[in-house]
Amino acid sequence: MKYAFMRAHRGEFRVVRMCGVLHVSRSGFYAWLARPVSARAVADRELATQIVRLHHQTRRVYGAVKLWRALTASGIACGKHRVARLRRRQGLEATRRRRFRVMTEHHQMPPPAPNRLWPGLVVAVPNRVWVGDITAIPTRAGWVYLAVVLDLYSRRVVGWAMSPRMDRTLATTALTMALTHRRPRSGLIHHTDQGCQYAATCYRQVLAQHGLVASMSRRGNCYDNAVAESFFSTLKNELVHDRTFHTRDEAQGHVFEFIEVFYNRQRLHQTLGYVSPAAFEARRDVP
Repeated sequence: MKYAFMRAHRGEFRVVRMCGVLHVSRSGFYAWLARPVSARAVADRELATQIVRLHHQTRRVYGAVKLWRALTASGIACGKHRVARLRRRQGLEATRRRRFRVMTEHHQMPPPAPNRLWPGLVVAVPNRVWVGDITAIPTRAGWVYLAVVLDLYSRRVVGWAMSPRMDRTLATTALTMALTHRRPRSGLIHHTDQGCQYAATCYRQVLAQHGLVASMSRRGNCYDNAVAESFFSTLKNELVHDRTFHTRDEAQGHVFEFIEVFYNRQRLHQTLGYVSPAAFEARRDVP
């Protein structure tokens, strides 16, 4: 490392001066300069280029393990610790994550549906349990609201909608998209919080018409709907927090690309064994 420092700063300091400060010999430095680059160093340089490329291609959100998984999946043989070392050397860091907060709302609502997502529930097949939720995204033109429906089996977003108003139509539109694309059998559990959009009679009528069973979190407990909250945390950290949307249409375009192109089809999920939701479902030929 001393010789590398000297080579990088030869234009600023005299070699003899740097040798004295760093306690190395001039002959050793010049011998090091003449030494051919090792095959390992060349390989590291090429792998570092691939790591930087993949880091930006995946929106700078992968840590060392996911970068290593993505590299090996693309046919690049490398070790996990080697990737971590080269990633640190390049100064690459994943986008910092912010955890969701527990927020309690106090509204007069119809009686909630019971919580049917018991602890440790394992969903072994698609279209058996869906979860839904709503979040707000800031823009220079005002807030825009996003409603999503995710399949608990694959974490895939199967329905979503955006609107300047957080009303009952927003949630119903996302649910209708999911029903249209997936056509689930009756008996599917649809879990949400106790928000007025989900407790509304019109929303429950849509559930009943398609044979879906309503399930709701305990009041003010976001952990009962942790998968939906986790998706919003991912969305905010990997798309929203590091940019400014000037219009609602701009935000909607970026959200579309994030959900339909990156999250559903490319982003690796640790819970799914480091494959994307689409790849995970492809194992079962899910439409």
